[in-house]
Amino acid sequence: MSVLIVAAFASAVDEWTALTVVVAALILVNALWISGGAATALLGLFTPSAVHTAPPKHWVPKGKTAVLVALCGEDAGPLAAYLNHFTRGLGAVGLGSETTVFVLSDTSAAPQIAAEEAALADLIAQGRIVYRRRVENTNKKPGNIADWLDSHGSDFDYMVVKDADSRMTPDSIKQLIWQLESRPDTGLLQAAIALIPGRTRFGRHQRISSRLLGPAFGRGFAAWSGKAGNYWGHNAIMRVAAFRSAAALPRLSGQAPFGGDLLSHDFVEAAWMRRAGWDIELAPDMRGSAEDAPQTLHAFFRRDRRWCQGNLQHLRVWNTPGLHPISRLHLVTGAFSYLSAPIWLLVLLLLSLGAISVSNYASIVLVAVVLLVPKLCALIDLLPRARTMWRRRVIIRAWLSEFALSTLVGPLISLRHAASVGAILMGQDCGWKSGRKARIGLPTGWPEAVVGIVILALALANPTTSALWLAPVIVPLIIAPVLMPLLNREPA
Repeated sequence: MSVLIVAAFASAVDEWTALTVVVAALILVNALWISGGAATALLGLFTPSAVHTAPPKHWVPKGKTAVLVALCGEDAGPLAAYLNHFTRGLGAVGLGSETTVFVLSDTSAAPQIAAEEAALADLIAQGRIVYRRRVENTNKKPGNIADWLDSHGSDFDYMVVKDADSRMTPDSIKQLIWQLESRPDTGLLQAAIALIPGRTRFGRHQRISSRLLGPAFGRGFAAWSGKAGNYWGHNAIMRVAAFRSAAALPRLSGQAPFGGDLLSHDFVEAAWMRRAGWDIELAPDMRGSAEDAPQTLHAFFRRDRRWCQGNLQHLRVWNTPGLHPISRLHLVTGAFSYLSAPIWLLVLLLLSLGAISVSNYASIVLVAVVLLVPKLCALIDLLPRARTMWRRRVIIRAWLSEFALSTLVGPLISLRHAASVGAILMGQDCGWKSGRKARIGLPTGWPEAVVGIVILALALANPTTSALWLAPVIVPLIIAPVLMPLLNREPA
């Protein structure tokens, strides 16, 4: 697929220059990236769902499990309500005496500490959770878990890591323990993660997208990554012995954003465990595992900015000696999930300026087709599973909705990715949940609209450039001041 995209671009070039050669190379890099996603979805389409055997009726785990819930400034009320139900459920499935729930807090603001302790007080008093709040938040979440490992790790065989906004059912925990005990070489088993029902239009769009595209893509990812899978930071079980081999993460030399603590530590932890000889696996069909998603584009972009910085840091560790080739691939592709955006933006601007003269836009059409492949795989995968016409109509309606909204939102996210990469290259550090006050700027959507108007003006001013071919990118940017507030609202 990537070769076809580059070949289509090459055949359309009117005049080859040094700049054209550079752009062709950049297009090849990005074409490989999007083709990898399409190939993963296609592989998943033809990979059967795993058949999980349930633990025997009276099965009891051989080892003890700690459930670690990382908390840092989030509202503890919903977490307390969930843990109240969750801890009771552990007893109901036979894990009550073999499982301990720890809430590991890094909350530092006094009002939040008071609210947190009040929300969790009953659970602590009843002995249903163990609560610990650190005074010194060294190395944030990885440091918190490393501290727990030093103080309590020797008392447990397995550890399940969860965030404050992630949810797992007692049955899913039991299934993970059962699978881990039946695979002695597996160090980490990552559960698939669904999304909790959204409250805003954007939140609902993310959940629909996850439910449609996630199953086939997850099976494909598990198939090609095999025993060298990845870790997403939560909703995973691992052997304590395996995690000990990854607990001492490297601190990168120099200053942030490229130096200092690793922000996206989970990928690196998985790579380090695999290097130590442990299998890292994904359970793509696991049920009972979910997390909350950002409900507004502003919250989504703020989280994505931190992920961008963390993933670009991976470029400093991907060539660490001893890493498995697939682990290196995870680290590199994680970085390119953000680097691809400024590359596309650069190509778009060069086309708009006429710096690259092309006779047709077949390569753009092929890019659109490749991007459409995962969505088509999702539709082909889900429709045969629907047993009634009503369910098929629901799937088709959801698919069309997801396709329309992702087409509109995609250029907005790509532009923000490009801006994040640019800010990081200029040395701007976003830190862990940075408390920096937002700078005064244009109202919501207007920065995107300004960029869209500039690209449109450049395209219209250049007689060799057709603005029509750029419309799928330009139109969403120009209407962003209307689109973004609409997506951020809760449906009536």
